Amino acid sequence: MKKNMGSTDRFIRFIVAAIFIALYFTNTVTGIWGIVLLVLAGVFILTSFVSFCPLYAPFGLSTCPNKK
Repeated sequence: MKKNMGSTDRFIRFIVAAIFIALYFTNTVTGIWGIVLLVLAGVFILTSFVSFCPLYAPFGLSTCPNKK
Protein backbone atom coordinates (compact mmCIF):
# COMPACT_ATOMS: atom_id res chain seq x y z
CA MET A 1 0.00 0.00 0.00
CA LYS A 2 1.39 3.32 -1.06
CA LYS A 3 0.65 6.15 1.36
CA ASN A 4 -1.81 8.69 -0.03
CA MET A 5 -2.71 10.74 3.06
CA GLY A 6 -0.82 13.71 4.41
CA SER A 7 -0.50 14.61 8.07
CA THR A 8 -3.23 17.28 7.96
CA ASP A 9 -5.69 14.82 6.42
CA ARG A 10 -4.81 12.22 9.05
CA PHE A 11 -5.23 14.73 11.88
CA ILE A 12 -8.63 15.90 10.61
CA ARG A 13 -9.87 12.31 10.29
CA PHE A 14 -8.73 11.54 13.83
CA ILE A 15 -10.53 14.61 15.22
CA VAL A 16 -13.74 13.77 13.32
CA ALA A 17 -13.56 10.19 14.62
CA ALA A 18 -13.18 11.49 18.19
CA ILE A 19 -16.24 13.69 17.70
CA PHE A 20 -18.27 10.75 16.34
CA ILE A 21 -17.26 8.61 19.32
CA ALA A 22 -18.12 11.40 21.77
CA LEU A 23 -21.54 11.87 20.15
CA TYR A 24 -22.27 8.17 20.53
CA PHE A 25 -21.12 7.80 24.15
CA THR A 26 -22.93 10.96 25.30
CA ASN A 27 -26.14 9.51 23.82
CA THR A 28 -26.51 12.46 21.47
CA VAL A 29 -26.77 10.05 18.56
CA THR A 30 -28.33 6.66 19.25
CA GLY A 31 -29.77 3.72 17.41
CA ILE A 32 -28.70 2.84 13.90
CA TRP A 33 -27.17 6.27 13.31
CA GLY A 34 -25.01 5.84 16.39
CA ILE A 35 -23.73 2.51 15.09
CA VAL A 36 -23.06 4.06 11.68
CA LEU A 37 -21.04 6.83 13.35
CA LEU A 38 -19.03 4.28 15.34
CA VAL A 39 -18.23 2.32 12.19
CA LEU A 40 -17.19 5.51 10.38
CA ALA A 41 -15.05 6.50 13.37
CA GLY A 42 -13.33 3.11 13.23
CA VAL A 43 -12.65 3.48 9.51
CA PHE A 44 -11.32 7.02 9.99
CA ILE A 45 -8.99 5.92 12.79
CA LEU A 46 -7.75 2.90 10.82
CA THR A 47 -7.07 4.93 7.68
CA SER A 48 -5.35 7.59 9.79
CA PHE A 49 -2.94 5.07 11.26
CA VAL A 50 -2.05 3.38 7.97
CA SER A 51 -1.97 6.68 5.98
CA PHE A 52 -3.94 5.08 3.17
CA CYS A 53 -7.46 5.90 2.02
CA PRO A 54 -8.94 3.27 -0.30
CA LEU A 55 -11.35 5.82 -1.80
CA TYR A 56 -8.46 8.03 -2.93
CA ALA A 57 -6.75 5.23 -4.89
CA PRO A 58 -9.22 4.76 -7.79
CA PHE A 59 -9.27 8.50 -8.42
CA GLY A 60 -5.51 8.97 -8.13
CA LEU A 61 -5.89 11.43 -5.26
CA SER A 62 -3.19 12.04 -2.71
CA THR A 63 -2.79 14.55 0.10
CA CYS A 64 0.82 13.52 0.75
CA PRO A 65 3.40 16.21 0.09
CA ASN A 66 5.52 15.55 -2.98
CA LYS A 67 8.91 14.09 -2.20
CA LYS A 68 11.74 15.03 -4.51
